[in-house]
Amino acid sequence: MSPQPLRRRIGQLLVGSFTGSQVPVEMRALAREFDLGGVTFFGRLGNIESPEQVAGLAFDVRQLGIETPGWVGIDQEGGRVARLRSPFTEWPPMAVLGRSDDAGLARKFASALAAELAAVGVSLDYAPVLDIHTNPKNPVIGDRALGETPEIVARLGRVIIEELQRAGVAACGKHFPGHGDTATDSHVELPIVEHPPDRLRAVEFAPFKAAIEAGVAFIMTAHVRVTTIDENLPATLSPKLVQAILREELGFEGVIVSDDLEMKAIADNYTPGEAAVAAIAAGCDAILMCGSGKAADIELQVEALEALIHAVENESLSVKRVEAALDRNRRAKERILREWRPPTAAQLRTVIGSEEHRLISEQMARFA
Repeated sequence: MSPQPLRRRIGQLLVGSFTGSQVPVEMRALAREFDLGGVTFFGRLGNIESPEQVAGLAFDVRQLGIETPGWVGIDQEGGRVARLRSPFTEWPPMAVLGRSDDAGLARKFASALAAELAAVGVSLDYAPVLDIHTNPKNPVIGDRALGETPEIVARLGRVIIEELQRAGVAACGKHFPGHGDTATDSHVELPIVEHPPDRLRAVEFAPFKAAIEAGVAFIMTAHVRVTTIDENLPATLSPKLVQAILREELGFEGVIVSDDLEMKAIADNYTPGEAAVAAIAAGCDAILMCGSGKAADIELQVEALEALIHAVENESLSVKRVEAALDRNRRAKERILREWRPPTAAQLRTVIGSEEHRLISEQMARFA
């Protein structure tokens, strides 16, 4: 383990956010004091202007990490959840790929997606969605899902994971234990899942099992309450779901990352500090804090890190649990991250939005 005091390493558990197209002084100060796991880029926060600017910002974010480079994370699924728009290739929603039921096409798509992400320094993509679209009234998943059966989602999800990680981009399967059969949006309120455990194991968990077999680097938790397993806590904060099922029963050894702790399903009921401590105690290895609206409050991120330190000091959070989380983050970076410097504008133009990638997108769109 690192000889650094815990305070100088606790930030490795945070993938934070900031407002603007350059790293603000407040985020640099946070990284100097606590270290930093990484940053997630959003168009709504003004982080994304052009391929050249994204690449330069990604390089700066990688340098923020003290013990290991910072992750550069993004939600680039396709369809309506795509932070990188034109001149990047714009991909159809994943439901279209699912309708093709074509693993070869999925492989071409994921390889092209990964090439564009890697070109601008993105090292962590919060994809693929492994939720199964079993509820047509679902307001948040819908056409983001690869399909309506566990078999299709598992088969195509596995291909996407393999191709992303082959290119040096960590894949993140989401949202465990399954957000596909909910009627509310966890950005707004806490959805309820009432399926019995046998159904969850046969259906909702199946794509996550396939992802684990494929060596997925990250799995993201869902802010849903699964009443048949834990009637009190949302999955992100539930040891019964995170530790007992995802870690122990399913055998996932990678990084378990929370969904954004600033979403209302969590933030309406917990302070940032309470949510951070509960998530890490439940078995999460990293927490996402993604800002609200068009601004990110770095003070809330500091509050979460201070709460983790205090929880260790008062022994409500064990040092062993924190050290295990830090170790998983370190191992994931050692496995995935590669040496990288921003390409020239001319080099980027050969990859970003290329004719080859546009043709793959058009081939996918035929199944719309």
